[in-house]
Amino acid sequence: MKKQAGFTAIELIVSFIVLVTLAVFFVVQRNHMETAARDQTRKTAVNAMYYGLTEVYYKQHNYYPQTISRDTLPSVDPTLFTDPDGFTLDGNKCTYTDFDDQQAVDGDCNYRYTPSNCDQDGHCQQFKLTADLEAEADFTKASSSSN
Repeated sequence: MKKQAGFTAIELIVSFIVLVTLAVFFVVQRNHMETAARDQTRKTAVNAMYYGLTEVYYKQHNYYPQTISRDTLPSVDPTLFTDPDGFTLDGNKCTYTDFDDQQAVDGDCNYRYTPSNCDQDGHCQQFKLTADLEAEADFTKASSSSN
């Protein structure tokens, strides 16, 4: 008998199964990493807004604003007001600009600013900032009760 070079059908099937398993594992891990990166971006934005409110805005005005936006907190990088889904927190509304530069208002922001203990002039003594995360519970930073 002559020995023939090549792979058997079993070897080819096993190799195919191993490659498919590795590909599925890679795709799942990649999706988890992208989700974690978006969540980390949201946490960074909330931390920056929190710092801007407590260490800059409150120290200058001795109160917190009733709404926040890029104009209210110029000490915060303006890009942080736009969440990874493309929604921008702007005062009491959330705007989204699509690919055709059309703006939608009251979109589904991942960021929420909730002031409390406000007077009629819009001067607030407390606030809560929240980011909706994909892989974890919501991330919340609140002002201390003693300002």
